[in-house]
Amino acid sequence: MGEFATAQGGKSSRAPEQTLEEIKYLKRLTETATPVRVKLNGGAEVVGVIEYYDHSFIRITRHGEPNLFIFKHDIKYLMEES
Repeated sequence: MGEFATAQGGKSSRAPEQTLEEIKYLKRLTETATPVRVKLNGGAEVVGVIEYYDHSFIRITRHGEPNLFIFKHDIKYLMEES
């Protein structure tokens, strides 16, 4: 058994690198066109609808303002608008 092996049949006890929950959440927001507020690391906030996403960025469509591509590493948090 390797150094990460446990007493439970040799399986690693490390958490998975990706749970796919982010993908499920972004997919739901996209399909339902739910408005979101994105807080960026620099303090700026953007409100709009997620039109597209991949592993690196999201595309926000905004009403009356230019659409934006935002890199995920620049996002502090994202929340649904009420």
